Amino acid sequence: MAGTTKVAVVLGIALLFLQVSCAVSGRPTVTEGKFELRQNVPATMTVNGFQQGEPGGGPASCDGQFHSDDEFIVSLSSEWYAGGARCGKLIHIAGGANLHIIAKVVDECAGCDNEVGASIRIWKNFNLDPSVGQVDIKWSDVPDEA
Repeated sequence: MAGTTKVAVVLGIALLFLQVSCAVSGRPTVTEGKFELRQNVPATMTVNGFQQGEPGGGPASCDGQFHSDDEFIVSLSSEWYAGGARCGKLIHIAGGANLHIIAKVVDECAGCDNEVGASIRIWKNFNLDPSVGQVDIKWSDVPDEA
């Protein structure tokens, strides 16, 4: 849960209000379509299909399109998806054996908790068998270039 503390400081005649917010347990702070950058967030990586005809699937939330499972793309749990603020953004995924992959956020995994739904291409590049179903990873936001 995020906590907010308001502190009033009197400086001469002026009254200055400071607002301090904190977030716990790796949850992003979302403000008007923006989010707090996250680093090394523990998550479960699952297999996600992004192609048309996938069981229970539909077009990606970010762009309303289907995508090839050969792309480096992911869906994020709703709290990390941040109301679409991470659409099109890149994340860095760190898996076992010191392997790292950069992927683009294209979809929300509604009803998921602490999940990164990854395309088959990502699983193959980590040399993982998709039939395993899930593995522990860490992910980080890739900051936009200035």
